[in-house]
Parts: sequence; structure tokens; C-alpha cells
Amino acid sequence: MAAATAPDLSALDIDALRAMVLEQHAVIERLQTMIAHLRRMQFGRKSEKIDRQVEQLELELEELETAKAARLDELERKLEPLKAAAVAAVSRPVRQLLPDHLPREVETHMPASQGCPACGAELNKLGEDMSEVLEWVPASFKVIRHVRPKLCCSKCDVIVQAEAPSRPIARGMAGPGLLAHVLVSKYADHLPLNRQSEIYAREGVDLERSTLADWVGSASKLLEPLNEALRKHVMSADKLQCRRNACSGAGAGQRTHEDGSVVDICAG
Repeated sequence: MAAATAPDLSALDIDALRAMVLEQHAVIERLQTMIAHLRRMQFGRKSEKIDRQVEQLELELEELETAKAARLDELERKLEPLKAAAVAAVSRPVRQLLPDHLPREVETHMPASQGCPACGAELNKLGEDMSEVLEWVPASFKVIRHVRPKLCCSKCDVIVQAEAPSRPIARGMAGPGLLAHVLVSKYADHLPLNRQSEIYAREGVDLERSTLADWVGSASKLLEPLNEALRKHVMSADKLQCRRNACSGAGAGQRTHEDGSVVDICAG
């Protein structure tokens, strides 16, 4: 779908901006209803087509919500402060409380002057206003250096040293956290290994795609006991729910047919 040319928001008056926001709000509600309806139909014979429709509608919804937010900002700038607050309260989505499990960093902002700006007298605390901002701390690499000192007996020739810590991959340089991140990025977030290699290169760490592929292959061997336990759990059910998809390859928990299709199996 060709993208429409965005109008110059600064050239529009308040009524035009308000009409555009209301129109986009109606379209957004319609798309949300369509997506919810398609999700309820997602486990039918034509689920692959529905999946593509849902993805396309979600992209369209994202663009509309982004444009709506920009026009709301422009509308609020043109309105008086009190009217702008009312528009923001009605038009913007309700802000949810930030999760309690997230770590908090407290930054206290004191007035520039420690004395009263009117008479210079000492200031006493009356209360405080508090607001929270959700921030993102980018993931980063770190190197864990394992040091094993060699100790010798002062009376005999015995040398004592702690055993080397175990590694997920023998003689490999990848720690368990990095391996888990590579696997989740590949299979849960659908991020190919070549894309991951490019992302890591921006952090100054060169990890070739072939190296990441070796890690994924070795990690799959480590996960075989978990895969076997999952298979036993699924096969112990009285009924199994299956969904057939047209796909060229099969993953864990999937069976491939002669026609190249794949069947997802889960306990019912």
C-alpha cells in the first residue's frame, strides 16, 4: 500500500487538526476490531493467510497511531494550556503504571538556590512531586576472566589448583547467557544469524555467522534432554491439537510431510 503524503501540520488550523485526529481515531478502532476478529480465526485451515493479514493490519495500525500522536502534539501546541491538557487526557491512551519488579534509580532535582528567592531565608521541605520515566539500558557484552591460582605446599612438592569451571560448549568462548540470547533471538524473535552478527559487530565484537551457527548446533545437543521431556509430556496427553502449515523446514515439536508442509503439535 502506497503511503499517503503527510500534510503540513503547522499550516492547519485547530479545527482541521481536531478533525484529522478524530478520523484517525475511528480508523484505529476499526483496525483493532479487525485484528481481534482475525486472531479468533487464526487456527483454521487458512491460518497462514490470516497471519499475513494480521501482520499487515498491525503495521498499518502502527503507522496510524504514530501519525495520530504527531497530530495530537501539534494540536496541543496550538491550544491554550488548560484546553491542551483536556485534549491529551481524552485523546491519548491511559498510561499504565510501570511494573514494580523493575529496578528504580532515584534522581532528586533540588532548586538551584538553597535560600528563599524572595527574602533569602532558609527553605524547609514542604513536600515533593514524583514522576517516573521508563528507560532502556542497552544490552552489552562483558568478558568474565576465570583465574585459577596455583598453590604449592611449603613443606612438600604438592601443587593445588581449583578445577576449571564447566562451560556449555567445551573449549568454547560463549557463556550460557550469550548462548541463550543467540537462541532466543534466532527462534523466538526470528532474527537470522547473519543479522545478529551485524548487530554484534556494531558493539565491536566480531562473531561470524559460521561461529554462531556452531554455537546453535552445539546448544541443540545440550537441549536434547529438555526436548525429550517435552515430547513425553505432549505424547502423554489424551488428545493432540495439530495445525498444518506450508513450510520448507521443521523445527522442534514439528513433523514434516512429503509435500513439504509442517504440522505443529501441542497437547490438548
